[in-house]
Amino acid sequence: MTNNTSGMRILQTVILGLSLLCITSCSHKEKENKLEKPNIVWVMLEDISHDFECYGMPAVKTPTFNALAEEGTLYYNCYGTASICSTNRSAMMVGAHQRLTNTHHHRSNREEPLASPFQPFTYLLKQQGYTNVLGHKNVMKKGRKIDVNFKHKPIGKWEEDYGLFDKFDEFTAEDQPFFAQIQLAVTHRGDWWTEVREQSEHPVNPAEVQLPPEYADHPAIRLDWAKYLDQVEYADNEMKMLIEELKAKGVYDNTVIIVIGDNGRCNIKGKGYLHDPGSRIPLIIKWPEGYEHDKESQQIIASTDITATILDIAGVELPDYLTGQSFIDENFDRKNVYSYRGLWDEIPEQVSSITGERFRYIRNDKPEIPYDAHQGYLEWYRPAVHVMRSLSEEGKLNEIQQRWFEPTKPQEELYDFINDPFETHNLANNPEYKDVLKQMRQETLEMDQQMSPVSKVYDPKIVPGLAPVNFVKEHYPKEYQRMLDGEEIGYKKYSKLYKKHLAKEKSKSVQSK
Repeated sequence: MTNNTSGMRILQTVILGLSLLCITSCSHKEKENKLEKPNIVWVMLEDISHDFECYGMPAVKTPTFNALAEEGTLYYNCYGTASICSTNRSAMMVGAHQRLTNTHHHRSNREEPLASPFQPFTYLLKQQGYTNVLGHKNVMKKGRKIDVNFKHKPIGKWEEDYGLFDKFDEFTAEDQPFFAQIQLAVTHRGDWWTEVREQSEHPVNPAEVQLPPEYADHPAIRLDWAKYLDQVEYADNEMKMLIEELKAKGVYDNTVIIVIGDNGRCNIKGKGYLHDPGSRIPLIIKWPEGYEHDKESQQIIASTDITATILDIAGVELPDYLTGQSFIDENFDRKNVYSYRGLWDEIPEQVSSITGERFRYIRNDKPEIPYDAHQGYLEWYRPAVHVMRSLSEEGKLNEIQQRWFEPTKPQEELYDFINDPFETHNLANNPEYKDVLKQMRQETLEMDQQMSPVSKVYDPKIVPGLAPVNFVKEHYPKEYQRMLDGEEIGYKKYSKLYKKHLAKEKSKSVQSK
């Protein structure tokens, strides 16, 4: 009995030791597997086209983005499925076209949950063991912008309270694998542009900028373009800081860095329009150490493809509802990108487009709304439009420049952007291109059907439109004239004055009753 008891104790000890060894080994293996997954840092610049030095933009210096492009892959043909921030961001957060998910109207349906089966990709990353980080404490405005058109919270659990991220502002080695989404807001139009320029050690020389042909060559327009490039250089410095932090924390080599724009630059034919400056966005990817990649890529990529690619990198099985595709998959072969423009503030647009390898087709379903629609938001932030309106009235614009100020838009537009990169020749009425027009028209109609919204809910945010501008015109005529002369006089300042004016008028109305 004693021998049996002793033998049993020995056996129990051996079993316990083996169990502990197994637990330790398994735990170590789980840790190894977790660290094998690369970290992913998604840096999203606001309102930017191909305006880095590595894309050939004159007068600007972007050594950090240039170096990333040299180390990784520079993509030339990435297009947004939308050309406005919240709609394209909604598409990228889900990986499905914004029209399909009924998130295609700017800043609408903010209290409406995503329809089933759609989910934010951060939720899928979370299930795969990723820590989701939003923003960074050392970039302008902390880089926390989400701006999607469905019910959500910045931090929380998606299945409980619609939370999209786990934490704010800082990634650590202990968070690995982590996904960090960081917005570089400086390139968005804002009251800080002049200050950034004044603090720059080498502000861009307006005489050195090269304006596209749709712009009048005017000192105010050159200065505005130079200021924009000053913001791009500021963003380059922010990118440098982020890279230095990744290296200091020892996680750079195992991190994928994705640099992208949310839509094109905020200027003529840019943000809000489906022409090339509004829809073609920068894309640079720095891959993990040892990952084989091309230096440059001419692949046609939709903004939703980036979402699918992130999920693929993280080892997530791609959901069937994605309209995006992983472009690191050997079977990836996108032929075109379907884009859509809906409501933007008080302008109820309806525009569809298809962009292929050579041609872009645009169908304007509301041709009665002109390109220059006198949208309230844009009155504050497009000095070129104010200057060129005056030049138009004086008959001083050439044919290409004048098109932007015609009372209507063409029903259809067709451009050969390989041979006409600034899209100055609309080929829609050219009989030599009737077959191309017919084919792309049909492709667009088919995509309209495929991307029909899953819901008819329509709850847009109400905006004041031109009322604040008219307030400045009436009460601050000198400042209004500065605006007409091509100056940004400060939206926030006069927006606050306008709101105080409304409150005062409301108080008077109440007292008079």
